[in-house]
Amino acid sequence: MIQTIKDFYMSTGFSAITWGQVGMICVSFILLYLAIKKGFEPLLLVPIAFGMFLTNLPLAGLMAPPVGHDQPGGLLYYLYQGDHLGIFPPLIFLGVGAMTDFGPLIANPKSLLLGAAAQFGIFVTFLGAIASGLFTPPEAASIGIIGGADGPTAIFLSSKLAPHLMGSIAVAAYSYMALVPVIQPPIMKFLTTKEERMIKMKQLRNVSRLEKLLFPIMVTLIVSMIVPPAAALIGMLMLGNLFKESGVVGRLSDTAQNAMMNIVTIFLGVTVGATATAEAFLNVQTLAIVCLGVVAFGIGTAAGVILAKIMNKFTKDPVNPLIGSAGVSAVPMAARVSQVVGQKENPSNFLLMHAMGPNVAGVIGSAVSAGVLLSLFSGF
Repeated sequence: MIQTIKDFYMSTGFSAITWGQVGMICVSFILLYLAIKKGFEPLLLVPIAFGMFLTNLPLAGLMAPPVGHDQPGGLLYYLYQGDHLGIFPPLIFLGVGAMTDFGPLIANPKSLLLGAAAQFGIFVTFLGAIASGLFTPPEAASIGIIGGADGPTAIFLSSKLAPHLMGSIAVAAYSYMALVPVIQPPIMKFLTTKEERMIKMKQLRNVSRLEKLLFPIMVTLIVSMIVPPAAALIGMLMLGNLFKESGVVGRLSDTAQNAMMNIVTIFLGVTVGATATAEAFLNVQTLAIVCLGVVAFGIGTAAGVILAKIMNKFTKDPVNPLIGSAGVSAVPMAARVSQVVGQKENPSNFLLMHAMGPNVAGVIGSAVSAGVLLSLFSGF
């Protein structure tokens, strides 16, 4: 009887759990708390946190690879192939494109420069990661992309260049996206004067339907010709937008925005979280990724604001520097932060549509940056 009880105990997870797994389960509970109680990016943080919880359950084997032909792998191992093969992030971009209005960017092409400036944080952080001596160039490139504040792009690039860091990078990227309203305002206020924050901008012109139809086609052509590795992300982003703007494929547009987007978000979040095992997460590299990630995000925010201030010295129509912070591609959160900070200084000021230009430009910019880094380091 005693032996039977002992054998049963040895077959349970209680006999095999490690302190590292206990620590990671606690981390997953903290992320669930932040997502559910505090509302920090819940659509992705909930599945990521629960995937982290599942993968650290002892003996469950949900991320175990198959052994020969007789022993299949775990459920999450097979779903993870969508991350590993770079399938899920472009599908997320398809849904994002179907929900995005590029009209503010088309109406004010100068905002493309602000979106590009915000990518500066990616490359500064890449150099910082190299200088730390903790990371190889491909790993540093994957960490730097956090500065674009674009979770799917960070996952896409890390799946190609540093899959062993994907969990840490994804958690850092989505955590900082959720903290946009906390991180950005102090930087924006420090770099601008009260008078600059009160600047009112001219109303944007109306954008024709033809312009909106040509935009996704031309962007796909130009970007893919210049940076071929970015074609998967840009192509899916612009295909989704063409669904929306064409007006003739309502069912496809609706599916991309809703059903498909929700399904892929679940699979992407759970499987990314499942890569965050105790062995992969609890180390010095992860702490460095978290620190470098916030540096990347801060530099990207600052670069957009500073370029907007510089533009004011050369343009006839004034630009409110607050919209430069929206160049990071956390859509539409970063644009909303520009609106909120601007209205605190001048309640009659409406910056949201102006900020959406740099915001959607940042989505394109982060995909292009990922393509550049992928072309440089994919064979490293």
